[in-house]
Amino acid sequence: MWFFPVVCSFILSIPRQDTTRLEERFVDSLHIGRQHHNKVEVSQFRANDGIYVIIKFYARARTRWSLKQRIQFRKGGDIDCEAKISDFNHDGYKDLTCISMEAARGANEVRRLYIYNKEKDRLVYMKNSEHYPNIQYNSYLNCIDAWLVYGGCSTVFLRIRADRLQETATVEVFDGLVTVTKTDKYGKEKVIKEMKCDSLNMTRFKSYKPLIPY
Repeated sequence: MWFFPVVCSFILSIPRQDTTRLEERFVDSLHIGRQHHNKVEVSQFRANDGIYVIIKFYARARTRWSLKQRIQFRKGGDIDCEAKISDFNHDGYKDLTCISMEAARGANEVRRLYIYNKEKDRLVYMKNSEHYPNIQYNSYLNCIDAWLVYGGCSTVFLRIRADRLQETATVEVFDGLVTVTKTDKYGKEKVIKEMKCDSLNMTRFKSYKPLIPY
């Protein structure tokens, strides 16, 4: 049976200004959440007072799409959203990320992460996901890892806890020294390994015990 998307106006969501214009739009109804049951629209608008992003998340109701969520945020930086669909928690349901701000260094891509919750049939925003650039699903450890680039670099291993990402371990490479730190559920850190190794400079890791680079 054919079904058609519901088209919604954006005028009420953004300051009413003559110069407001749509800059970017991403639509997926094949992969997000439950395949063919959910749909997401990500739209970026430019207004006189800044750049806004609106995310609309739908569930299929018979032959129509029913709007379940409407998320709006003001974006930092003059860059595209580049929305992507990927499974970040290996539950078989794909999630959403989109670039939300410009990072201080070009190698750091900062994204908002929205995890699909099957029970609620909604997207859950990971409130601290923008603290961790270059996030991706780590199939080796079944977790999320991030890669932070500065004078050195750090690979941070993360678990999803409710609506936040919780650090479990970090591998820092700085000035020829590799430091592995374990973090418990209370946030207490403990260094479990240190070694000199110039060859691992600017390396991202998929495991911290043992140390395995990507």
